Amino acid sequence: MGYTVAIVGRPNVGKSTFFNRLLEKRKAIVDDISGVTRDRQYGIADWNGKVFNLIDTGGFVPNTEDIFEKEIRKQVKIAIDEANAIIFMVDVATGITDLDESMADMLRRTTKPVYVVVNKVDNGTRELEATEFYSLGFAHNFFISSISGSGTGELMDAIAAGISDSDSAEVLEEDQLPKFAIIGQPNVGKSSLLNALIGEERTIVSDIAGTTRDTIHTHYKLFQKEFILIDTAGIRKKSKEKDDLEFYSIIRAIKAMDEADVCLLVLDADKGITAQDVTIFSLATRKGKGVVVLVNKWDLVEKETNTARDYEKTLKSKIAPFTDVPVLFISVKDKTRIFKAIEMALEVYDNKKRKIPTSQLNDVMLKAVQAYHAPVVRGNTVKIKYVTQLPTVVPSFAFFTNYPDDIKMPYRNYLENQLRSHFNFKGVPVRIFFRKK
Repeated sequence: MGYTVAIVGRPNVGKSTFFNRLLEKRKAIVDDISGVTRDRQYGIADWNGKVFNLIDTGGFVPNTEDIFEKEIRKQVKIAIDEANAIIFMVDVATGITDLDESMADMLRRTTKPVYVVVNKVDNGTRELEATEFYSLGFAHNFFISSISGSGTGELMDAIAAGISDSDSAEVLEEDQLPKFAIIGQPNVGKSSLLNALIGEERTIVSDIAGTTRDTIHTHYKLFQKEFILIDTAGIRKKSKEKDDLEFYSIIRAIKAMDEADVCLLVLDADKGITAQDVTIFSLATRKGKGVVVLVNKWDLVEKETNTARDYEKTLKSKIAPFTDVPVLFISVKDKTRIFKAIEMALEVYDNKKRKIPTSQLNDVMLKAVQAYHAPVVRGNTVKIKYVTQLPTVVPSFAFFTNYPDDIKMPYRNYLENQLRSHFNFKGVPVRIFFRKK
């Protein structure tokens, strides 16, 4: 996975602020409330040409019975195991706390380089106070301010010295992999699906809606293919938002769609197809993403002979006109057909990248035009003379015609159906443009 650096420490010392600074974007949610970051967050940082993976973790709290704090502790330990180097962040304003001591005790057992980073050192007095942290006994100590960025240069130079060119190349290669976002409403089983696929607790799962706040990236290999799985916070209606944190989580989930090539839309079979499910589907297609619909909790549904067929028919009537999407009935709990979901996502990814040679495209589509001519408008005979695929991320086609403004939606739909019946674009939005010729 290339060279990896994990940022660890107790809650509210500024880990996510520092993470965002290094990534030069607001990827992690930052708030004054303790425990905002719950899952491990991954990003790619570049320091003077040395590229590496960066992991942000939740605040480490030992010996707690709080369900989320226990899970965060588990996530922190996994991040330490995955990392090549560790940034141990502490806060000069509070000095050394019991939680810092517990963290230090855990890190003393690792053979990996540990960089003690004393945050919020933004004046001479605090610089003097920060010397207290030498007593933790680690060889590498740095005084920084996450907000202003002072002191980060020396720290990053020290970390970059351990990163080879081949490590950087490996990280960049990974960044080019297909990305699949798991999207849907809260509590439909998105995080459980991710954990079931990879066979470990990559994200924190609970029955509490809104457990996942950040978008979570996981490198995954299946069917000799490598790709990135992105778990997202549940998307709910704006009126249901209870606080700023949840609002930002929803924004992140929508941004994760932008990053993804294919969206795995998870529905709750027990609840049927809601208006919000249709909204999320429409959002993904408007953004030009490939879509696979996964109907989860199918094990809970009482079935008759045609239950699945009827469900799919109802679903497609609600998401029309774009109905050429794969629909799969799964049970995350029983791990039924979950790997088939990835197989479908990979197929949709290939469909999205499909480029059709111009000669083949014209052979097929001009025959389709001959078989069913565009309607005459105001006495004008509409002639389509030529078609070509445009060099865009979403499959897009330009039809050259004498009257581009006179071609109406029914004929546009006919051309799209012809494209889909002759070339496999299942699960992918297709865009058609008419140009003057």
